[in-house]
Amino acid sequence: MTAADLSAALGPYFAVRTDPAPPPGFRPLAELYGAGGPLAARVAEVGRLLGTVEPRVAASTAHLGLAARLWSVALGTAVVTGRVAELGGAWFALPPQGPFDLWLPSSEGPEAGVEALEVAVWERQLAPLADAVRVVAPVAPGLLAGNAASALVGAARQVGSVPALRAPAAALARGLLARPALAGTGAATAPGGPLGFRRTSCCLYYRTPSGGLCGDCVFTRPPGR
Repeated sequence: MTAADLSAALGPYFAVRTDPAPPPGFRPLAELYGAGGPLAARVAEVGRLLGTVEPRVAASTAHLGLAARLWSVALGTAVVTGRVAELGGAWFALPPQGPFDLWLPSSEGPEAGVEALEVAVWERQLAPLADAVRVVAPVAPGLLAGNAASALVGAARQVGSVPALRAPAAALARGLLARPALAGTGAATAPGGPLGFRRTSCCLYYRTPSGGLCGDCVFTRPPGR
């Protein structure tokens, strides 16, 4: 199975563009986190779609979707090719909703492993994304780290829908959850069974008009407002 086959099998969060050059309208990924970038507009649109007037709720939901996109591409590429996706050279186009379009350079990244993925995704992408989100809305750092962990597990479980990829995807996810960046964000199930996760924070989705609790939420029932 190639990376392109994986994208077709697993859905839009795993898909990337591989044109010889970034398509028209795409921008360097680092601009997503920069001052004056499109993140604030994305958060506002997410808030409108959710029907919430709480900026931190919209910001958390938007962040979770962006984190899921980055982990999906990185983890899927790592499991299928054995290399880390070159997210540092990626370009993006951000629609008002749904997964953002992503172009990756054709060059191979470093050999895939827990530490390499932590550097490529958390240190270079999700940490600056979290800082940018907190400029837009007052979201707790621990909540955003919990979002990152939840997105990682979701990506691993989706990769694991291909039986041959289930064990390596789960192993990488468990290894990443044990690294300093995500340690304390929740508890994963033990190896040898299906990958599950219970986070120690809440993404705040329950505070939307139609919201409830996510399957990995720290709460067992929605708290009072």
